[in-house]
Amino acid sequence: MPALIEIVSVIDAAPSVVFDLKLDMDVHAASLRSSQETAVTSTGRRQLALGDEVTFHARHFGLRWRMTSRITVYERPDRFVDEQTRGPFRLLRHEHQFHNLNGVGTQMTDRLWVVAPLGPMGTVVTRALIAPYLRRLLSQRAAHIKHLAEASHS
Repeated sequence: MPALIEIVSVIDAAPSVVFDLKLDMDVHAASLRSSQETAVTSTGRRQLALGDEVTFHARHFGLRWRMTSRITVYERPDRFVDEQTRGPFRLLRHEHQFHNLNGVGTQMTDRLWVVAPLGPMGTVVTRALIAPYLRRLLSQRAAHIKHLAEASHS
């Protein structure tokens, strides 16, 4: 059974602005500087589109991690999904939704499903350690996106 992490943010900017910031890999890396995260795209472009892959390198829990994800759904400016194709998890699926708040902003919702390897032991580790850690990372990233989107809006 996957662990579900959900983060909801209200941002004073149009959905298209927020959507584009979320798919910008330079913005992604800047939002997670503390983990020394880098993102290399399959196309060489910093902005992802449907079918593109991105490989992340980062330091988490004192270890170097590598994970590759693919954009499997792309419905600009409403929604996109990225899914791990190679990496440390048995499953990692991240859905990003952008709901227009009647022209006065965007409700950005991140839903991340994660399953660690190692069966029942992985479930325990996911719930006790990985899910809370990923929740903090998603919240940090959402705050960074909010700051950039609102700064460009004013």
